Amino acid sequence: MFDQQPTLELFFDQLGLDSSPEAIDQFIENHQLTMDIPLHEAAFWSKSQHDFIISHWKKDDDWAMVVDILNEQLHKEHKLMGSCNL
Repeated sequence: MFDQQPTLELFFDQLGLDSSPEAIDQFIENHQLTMDIPLHEAAFWSKSQHDFIISHWKKDDDWAMVVDILNEQLHKEHKLMGSCNL
């Protein structure tokens, strides 16, 4: 059972990615998505990463808030163009 409050750092750990603040900033900067690409459909996710993201978003559990934060961060360059739907 997972007892910690989910954070972006823990989310990156769960995805098997470097969770240092610098690595997260670099990931967000290097993986910007256009508004027509939903977060879970980004080509850079493995199947297990995709499944983790979509399952927690659909459950609307504590991780869903972190998914929303990452979604917003990965679409920030295109934010003025509309919304992103998962």
